[in-house]
Amino acid sequence: MAKRFFRLLTELSSRKSVSRLTGAFAKSKISRSLIPWFAKSYGIRIEDAEKPVAEYKSLNDFFTRRLKSGLRPIDTTAEALISPVDAAITGMGTIASGQIVNVKGQDYTLEELLNKSPRQLNYKDGFYYVLYLSPTDYHRIHSPVSGTVIEKEHIPGKVYPVNEFGLRYMRRVLSRNERLVTYLKHPFGELAVVKVGALNVSSIQYVEPLPNELAAGDELAYFEFGSTVVLLMENGTFDPRDGLAIGSKVKMGERLGTFHSKK
Repeated sequence: MAKRFFRLLTELSSRKSVSRLTGAFAKSKISRSLIPWFAKSYGIRIEDAEKPVAEYKSLNDFFTRRLKSGLRPIDTTAEALISPVDAAITGMGTIASGQIVNVKGQDYTLEELLNKSPRQLNYKDGFYYVLYLSPTDYHRIHSPVSGTVIEKEHIPGKVYPVNEFGLRYMRRVLSRNERLVTYLKHPFGELAVVKVGALNVSSIQYVEPLPNELAAGDELAYFEFGSTVVLLMENGTFDPRDGLAIGSKVKMGERLGTFHSKK
């Protein structure tokens, strides 16, 4: 009963109008006074931020902060897939005939996640990671490989939470929420970076200008509040790194696995 009640409350609050209001406040000068409280509440290391706290103009400005140069070493090995974000792994595994199985007890199809894109066939027997960014995390999204942007798609949708509650108790939030999908061609094939919006995320933004050619670790996009990135690797091109599991914490630039020539 309690789960149904909270699900109903979440359904009612997961409207774009609510997120727009929240986003407008977070971008206002008034919200600037909340930055020290926000940083303390979530244990954010303000000393890692690119600028002193006093120089951020709003809560959103602080939330989308860059880090000081050199704080996230990039694995530059040609075959490496690096984490595009600081995150917790909430799902990982092989894709079975177009099915992403058991992400917090729920299954997803590539067809719904990628909005019926014909490119879904490239990933139907590939590998996936689901990377969740909490409010504590650094929220800029970087390229996980060196490659070429070959396609982008914006998929409108809801803004349900993508935290533990949302993934477990809301119906297939990864494929119902707003998404921004970037397809990248790299020396071993292609991959999809699926950026999933969430409750109180007023938007997912590409960096401007976004170049067609990206090096691993280059900025790709950013979230305005916490959300999730799903990485899809093409069939027969990828081996995950040993030691990673659901619940593992990763940092941007850290190796998630290794690409190889198609089998």
